[in-house]
Amino acid sequence: MTYFLPQADTVLSAARGLALANPGLIEVNSSPLYLRARTSNPNRTVALVAGGGSGHEPLHTGLLGPGGLDAVCPGEIFASPHNRQIYEASAAAAKSNGVLLIIKNYTGDVINFQIAAERLRHDGIPVATVLVDDDLATDSTEAATGRRGTAATVVLEKLLGAFADQGAKLDELAALGADIVARSRSLAVAARAQTSPSTAAPAFDLTPGTLDYGVGIHGERGTRTIEHRPVEELVAQMTDDLLTALPAGQDKVLAVVNGLGATTSLELHAIGSILHDLLAARGITPLAIVPGTFTAALDMAGFSITLTHMKPEWAELWTAPADTPLVLPSLTLTPDTAAAVVAEPDTTAAGEGEAPASRAVLDRYAAIVSQAHANLTALDQLVGDGDFGDNLAGGVRRAVKRNAAGTDGVAALAEAFLNDVGGTSGPLFGLLFQDLATVSWSDDQAPDADTVADAAKSSLDAIHRVGGAKVGDCTLVDALAPATDALAAAARDGSDSPFTAAAEAAIQGALSTASLTPRRGRASYVGQHAIGVPDPGSFGVALLFTALASVYEPATATRLPDPERLTAR
Repeated sequence: MTYFLPQADTVLSAARGLALANPGLIEVNSSPLYLRARTSNPNRTVALVAGGGSGHEPLHTGLLGPGGLDAVCPGEIFASPHNRQIYEASAAAAKSNGVLLIIKNYTGDVINFQIAAERLRHDGIPVATVLVDDDLATDSTEAATGRRGTAATVVLEKLLGAFADQGAKLDELAALGADIVARSRSLAVAARAQTSPSTAAPAFDLTPGTLDYGVGIHGERGTRTIEHRPVEELVAQMTDDLLTALPAGQDKVLAVVNGLGATTSLELHAIGSILHDLLAARGITPLAIVPGTFTAALDMAGFSITLTHMKPEWAELWTAPADTPLVLPSLTLTPDTAAAVVAEPDTTAAGEGEAPASRAVLDRYAAIVSQAHANLTALDQLVGDGDFGDNLAGGVRRAVKRNAAGTDGVAALAEAFLNDVGGTSGPLFGLLFQDLATVSWSDDQAPDADTVADAAKSSLDAIHRVGGAKVGDCTLVDALAPATDALAAAARDGSDSPFTAAAEAAIQGALSTASLTPRRGRASYVGQHAIGVPDPGSFGVALLFTALASVYEPATATRLPDPERLTAR
């Protein structure tokens, strides 16, 4: 959300801040506003000048300096710079062979840059222009304005900056720029619009569960709305659309995965990995996968993909040195040098002759956790980082996979949670399952309750040794301890429903955590704010004993609350 924009002189303040953050690199002219590189390569004879509306940073200003641009003209947010800005910046930056103006294809940008070009020509300054029009979503013969200019601008500016440092002439730079644009296409998708600085609300609304496909970098709506789908499918669709639009024979490409402002580095790198594999599967070598936020749309939640069909001689331009605020990755990826990923052991098929693995408890626990997944996530978001539901469900899914390969159900839970589930709760649940796995579990006969109680008590001791938690600290121990006691007492008394008694005790223990101030775990960081919210981990334990009761004591287990209702706040 764009909550912290200054009320006045936003763009000038940002320009000054960039210069202050890069001392000796950039100077700011305030009237008219433009930024100029303080130094340049002595071989350069043509100045490169670019600009456009603000809100797309680090576009343009991030590539200001040796190896990049000589001057940048920022307009107001999402508005073209004035022709005077462009004219005076170009006149100040012009070199012996003139100025090349880099223009993104938007009506305001085109008009103001072209007026500036006319003024420069009138002054006798050689000038040429390159029009960036890479946006595939607006590739239509029906519109006279043509394709919009978007994230391929970053590729263009980097390559042209390196070429200019080699002493290239004005016409050579203009020709290279036109060639790069012709060989580049971009496509963007968004899950949420950017925040309007004037209203502090999203610039447009999207129906939950949908995406806008083909959005622009000024918050323009997509050319169509599609259902939200797994990112693997989405990236595959975008990749195929882009490859279809590129010239034939694109065996080597530069791929930019660009965040639109609110997309995390985690997401962008994951998308880059998916894109790399998709290109390789289509017989295309990704010379580099470049993830990051390079052309933002303020804080839009979305991303774009730019593919540039690279000529062999362009690779050295991409890797040429530059001294700019934005450092573009120059790692070259080939099938031989791409990072190797060690695959986890295949656990999808059981060995021949193995005894059938018990699975009733695991299957029932998996079903119950699935019911409660969303509620557990919601509870954890109130007191923690919101990952408990995903971690618990993910661990159970891994256990189901191991069980299919021949590992007994509870042992599969122990292996999955100890080896594969991170965070705090995952390994602690692993200790619980590890001790419970010492019990002989059967799908059709209940294990000895006293033996299960001993195993649960052993895990309780282990959890205390590891984390120090005890009853009253508002953790899973508040459910596990009473369940263990209830199970042992029921076994001593000869009860015919010890697991139901244990489940009831675990449920009451879990519910009681709502009145506690957390002393351990992530919830302890929020202190009094956690009061009123039951501990999600304690519910994970209660659901486990509910599963045991459901499998071995179905008649009495009917009195236990529904898992989804139980975990609802």
